[in-house]
Amino acid sequence: MSFMNKQLVKVALSVVLVFAVALPVSAQVTKIGVVSLQALAERSPQTKVVMDTLREEFAPRERDIIAKQKEIADLQAKTQKDLAVMGETERRNAEKTLRDLGREFERLRTEYQEDINLRQNEVYGELQRSVLKEVQDYAEAQGFDLVIGDGVLYASSAVNITEDVLNAVIANYDAAAQ
Repeated sequence: MSFMNKQLVKVALSVVLVFAVALPVSAQVTKIGVVSLQALAERSPQTKVVMDTLREEFAPRERDIIAKQKEIADLQAKTQKDLAVMGETERRNAEKTLRDLGREFERLRTEYQEDINLRQNEVYGELQRSVLKEVQDYAEAQGFDLVIGDGVLYASSAVNITEDVLNAVIANYDAAAQ
């Protein structure tokens, strides 16, 4: 068991122990819920909007990369076809052009990948903060004392409030869109 898993188990057991000891002392019932933040992030309407926006934002660069790749493939095919009739200087120039195009393609592809990864991380961070705020608002409105997120190994349907929170997220999104 990894160090993080051991720590999560210790924290979970500590929480359970605190509630086990405090519950008999207190006449108040503790309301506990479990939420899958990953499921919320994957299924929320905001995620679809974010994904569509990112695709749209990076589509021109992706088209440029595909065009550059096609240009290289076409030049390779032409060079391969004309290789037998090319002089030494022509062949060297064609090889140099192909190398230069290959380098440019790799540079474009690497920059594109770095930029899209950076932008995805930025947007997903905002989305996660938004979903977490929705969970907190829902828990407070519904009177939950404790809501547990990631790291839960099992949660019965009695305490799993993911669907309820997702419905609240969708309703809030729809209300904000109008």
